[in-house]
Amino acid sequence: MPSFLFYLFAAITLGFGLNVILARNPVTSALSLAVSFVGLAALFISLDAYFIGIIQILVYTGAVMVLFLFIIMLLDIQKEEAKRANTAAVIGGVVLAVVLTLQVAAVLGVFKEGAITTEQRALSMEIASKREDVAQVKTIQKDLAAGTLPDAKLMGMTLFEQYGFHLQAIGLLLLVGTVGVVVLSKRESPSKPVV
Repeated sequence: MPSFLFYLFAAITLGFGLNVILARNPVTSALSLAVSFVGLAALFISLDAYFIGIIQILVYTGAVMVLFLFIIMLLDIQKEEAKRANTAAVIGGVVLAVVLTLQVAAVLGVFKEGAITTEQRALSMEIASKREDVAQVKTIQKDLAAGTLPDAKLMGMTLFEQYGFHLQAIGLLLLVGTVGVVVLSKRESPSKPVV
């Protein structure tokens, strides 16, 4: 990827991410978050992480943003826009962002694995063909025999075989959160007496 495209997508991601925080209208914040997700997906694709880039668009930009917009539509937007910014919350957010930045810098300072490039860490055909679970899947064997590395299929097998419970737990948490938001937002307006 040319460097100007990297800077363009990074600026889109950061600019719209900043707009998520600064926008007063919740719908504007949600749509800015969607554009920021698309910019992030473009950055993933530029790093040859096609699977993560496509998942970023399908899952986050698609499904999660629809969920966010559904929940925002249940809010009273005029009431949310009329609220003033809480100074203590803003100061706390800035302090938390600084602490998080310092923590990330401290971890990256001692994390030696981060210096290895993706070309040095690439999954080779030999390693993929030696996996025991690969021998049972004919489509993966067919891709390996054709000389292509089926990284999306291998990642899917790893997700569903090793982390199947975790995926189901996250899905259940999303369902419970959605039902909880609907229940909490369903405020009954006081009924007016009929005259």
